[in-house]
Amino acid sequence: MADSSFDIVSKIDRQEADNALNQARKEVEQRYDFKGTDASIEWSGEAILIKANSEERAKAVLDVFQTKLIKRGISLKSLDSGEPTASGKEYRIVSTLKEGISQENAKKIGKIIRDEGPKSVKSQIQGDELRVQSKSRDDLQEVQRLLKAADLDVDLQFVNYR
Repeated sequence: MADSSFDIVSKIDRQEADNALNQARKEVEQRYDFKGTDASIEWSGEAILIKANSEERAKAVLDVFQTKLIKRGISLKSLDSGEPTASGKEYRIVSTLKEGISQENAKKIGKIIRDEGPKSVKSQIQGDELRVQSKSRDDLQEVQRLLKAADLDVDLQFVNYR
């Protein structure tokens, strides 16, 4: 019998992220507590730029955006936000959406699979994703349960299950 396998990836649905940003922008424009604060949120290339006239307002806009991401099914583990920085009369927060599994995280995941997973399971790093193989599909499901329970700082999806 051939080996069964699946891939571990960390991807973001770009359209859902865009929808979350647009919803956050609309809410910031309409909410009474943001009136007159020059608060805004927008794409700046691949990054997300949040502006407001005070540090608290900038953090509040970030909070609105995080709420919209959660409602859209995007994990906050994939959002990398900096601290508010003063730029003239306004405060800015630059955030990015992380995609792909870094080499460091891929090695951590591989180590977890080797140390705690079933012995028949093999994993290999392929660029920014991991392929996990085994003869037993039950072992692969055990690896998925193990990784979901592990507290990793990256959002994981399991795809290409064969």
